Amino acid sequence: MKTPDFWFESGSLAATLLSPVSALFDAAGRFARAAAQTQKTDATIICVGNLVAGGAGKTPTAIALSRLLHDREHAFLTRGYGGREPGPLLVDPDLHTAHNVGDEALLLAQAAPTYVARHRPAGAKVIAASGADIVIMDDGFQNPSLVKDISFLVVDGMTGFGNGRVIPAGPLRETVPNGLQRADAIVLIGEDRFDIRGRIGGQLPVFEARLIPTAEADKLAGRRVLAFAGIGRPQKFFDTLTGMGCEIAAQYPFQDHHPYRAKQIKKLLEAAATLDATPVTTEKDHLRLPDEFRPLVKTLPVELHWNDPSAIAAFLAAALA
Repeated sequence: MKTPDFWFESGSLAATLLSPVSALFDAAGRFARAAAQTQKTDATIICVGNLVAGGAGKTPTAIALSRLLHDREHAFLTRGYGGREPGPLLVDPDLHTAHNVGDEALLLAQAAPTYVARHRPAGAKVIAASGADIVIMDDGFQNPSLVKDISFLVVDGMTGFGNGRVIPAGPLRETVPNGLQRADAIVLIGEDRFDIRGRIGGQLPVFEARLIPTAEADKLAGRRVLAFAGIGRPQKFFDTLTGMGCEIAAQYPFQDHHPYRAKQIKKLLEAAATLDATPVTTEKDHLRLPDEFRPLVKTLPVELHWNDPSAIAAFLAAALA
């Protein structure tokens, strides 16, 4: 589904009309979490979640945490959104595709062993049995099936918590106060336009970070491009290209996890040729392209960089101790 514009507008009539439905959605979520039988595993569970629907930067954050744990045996656990495999399954990038395990699992597998499991306790048990003593769980903050030892909430500083309302009146999966009660720390990505630090009011430590194009992305700087993206906030991708000095000849936003078809990609490539532009997309989107078209489309790889690496490293070390 395409993210509604009114999710990020205050005083919207649509949001007001949908508020009763939001109250039911929130109540159902609270009931499910209270009634769930939460399971514990031998491994330490680090959850990287968020409070809003759509992309906030969870996967880059999970990978950045993995880099901090390079000297510890660890693995990623993800639901495998968009894939068909229920798991538990160890992801093999040479064997599996986004159609099998989802795009996020393939990105994570480039950094550390990654397991897909719709039933997260089963996945965590398989990881613990493999010898890893730390599980980094990409998403699942609202899923009560597994005990989390450390929970990070990722917040996009450019959008914050939107209009502050719960789905479908707003972007929130649950209310902000309820979410903060179960979290251990905030990862704030990008400029803090909504004073997230002030709103949290010292309840939790806040670790600031930013998403930066890698050195490989420098090859795109200054180019004329046709950009397309099927992520939570495509405009964020387009703005990054503009910030690199790219001239965007055309841009095409799609819904999150959009399944690209050959006919659609052919049209995009034809449009790029007509405009004398380089077709470019995100790493996640590139993984969802039909195999024969991937060599014809450039990607914009990004990494999460901590503003204070020593602070997050110290917090993680103390929490694990």
